Amino acid sequence: MARKSPPKTNAMRALDAHKIPYSTFFYAETIHSADEVAALLGVPASHVYKTLVALADGGRHLLVMAPGGRELDLRLLARGVGAKSAQMALQREAERLTGLKVGGISPLALLDKRFEVYLDASAADLDELYLNGGQRGVNIKLRVSNLLAITGAKLVAATAPA
Repeated sequence: MARKSPPKTNAMRALDAHKIPYSTFFYAETIHSADEVAALLGVPASHVYKTLVALADGGRHLLVMAPGGRELDLRLLARGVGAKSAQMALQREAERLTGLKVGGISPLALLDKRFEVYLDASAADLDELYLNGGQRGVNIKLRVSNLLAITGAKLVAATAPA
């Protein structure tokens, strides 16, 4: 019997529609952290980006892609996006706003939603990076330039160097 391949996610469909090449990686849905994914893939944590939901000035919804091994610096983020303040969305709120489970949030799956999308400036040093593919247990590798093009993400200093 032929093995059934995992279903395509909205993130993969979006990349296919824009004819953007990518590679997919599947792992147990119980793995939620970029650091754990990096260890599984055998790549540095600085190459695996997590997508975090933040709120700026009370009403702006932000998706911020930050490398594993680093924490979001909310003051730095607020300054970078021209806001007075920024805070992390609570898990319940992040899931309500995105329609995705924490550990499966991807800007590629949310292209038609009203989020401001940012990529930590550390990605400018990379040719390719890994990020969530729109559900837990799925990761996608693609070129940084293609990620910026499809998401319209802006580079911003959102994390302090480790």
